[in-house]
Amino acid sequence: MSTPDIRVEKGHAGPEEVAAITAILLARAAAQPAAPVHRGRARAGWRRLEREPGFRAPHSWR
Repeated sequence: MSTPDIRVEKGHAGPEEVAAITAILLARAAAQPAAPVHRGRARAGWRRLEREPGFRAPHSWR
């Protein structure tokens, strides 16, 4: 165990500061939601008229 798990790239962090950052990172990793959150539809339920074709056939269902 000669190489540390966390390294300070810039500045000088004391042992207490490294311990605090480690505790925060571990708490955030443990706080992941168990199930994915449903965010609704992937697409909008409406269509923009300027992107619609100019003519729809009378037999089309869209």
